[in-house]
Amino acid sequence: MSYIHWNVDPIIFKVFGIPVQYYGILFVSGLIVSTLILNKIFEENGIQKELFEKLITYSVLGVFIGARLGHCLFYEPEYFLSHPVEIILPISPNADGGYVFTGYRGLSSHGGVIGLLSALTLYCFNTKQKLINILDYIAIVSPVTGCFIRIGNLMNSEIIGKPATVPWAFIFERVDNIPRHPAQLYESIAYLITFTMVMLLYKKIKKNKNYKNNGLFFGTVLVLVFVFRFLIEFFKENQVYFENAMTLDMGQILSIPFIITGIIFIVYSQKMK
Repeated sequence: MSYIHWNVDPIIFKVFGIPVQYYGILFVSGLIVSTLILNKIFEENGIQKELFEKLITYSVLGVFIGARLGHCLFYEPEYFLSHPVEIILPISPNADGGYVFTGYRGLSSHGGVIGLLSALTLYCFNTKQKLINILDYIAIVSPVTGCFIRIGNLMNSEIIGKPATVPWAFIFERVDNIPRHPAQLYESIAYLITFTMVMLLYKKIKKNKNYKNNGLFFGTVLVLVFVFRFLIEFFKENQVYFENAMTLDMGQILSIPFIITGIIFIVYSQKMK
């Protein structure tokens, strides 16, 4: 059977010796596209431009810091707690005993969500906005960034899937010669489906002039994203060695609280209709 051979160099080019990678470009692109869509939503709802600009600053910092800390503390706590500089700086040790620039390798989607929620709470406290309103707006566009990030993982040949014989299996030549599920693509498509569904829901509900944000979009996105994530984990290779002894991997365990939270918000939104 003919499989897809994947051997993309993660580095596009170098600037003064510093590598510019597909992952970084896609990460930033996802944030930009999400920001443009969110700006449109804010304009439709008559929210001040100044509040939007502050929200973007809080959100970007929250997502990045949370995603980085999440990976370091959830998946490799022993290593990073003994190498704290590598949590903050995009470097790794080399064979000569020095450091080499690698970019930030290791960002956790669960940590990103926690960081975003923390940043939004702080934003609402400082700007006197209603948290549930902001959660609903951010939820609509957040899957877009996730979609771009998983394509970045594909370009890095990371977060690979388990061995497979399906016609669309990828052979990640930078890892091994085994055909595998393209788990990164599965997740990217799942996020795109989530965004499409929630945007259609938003367009439909927006026609009701009496509608007030009540957590429906936020709850729906949490449930869809993390149910997809939970299921797709069955097709992924474990990311760290200690997951080999676990019935559910770390990604699945961390998904369960988010799914429960999403259900609570959906139920709450129906009671507040």
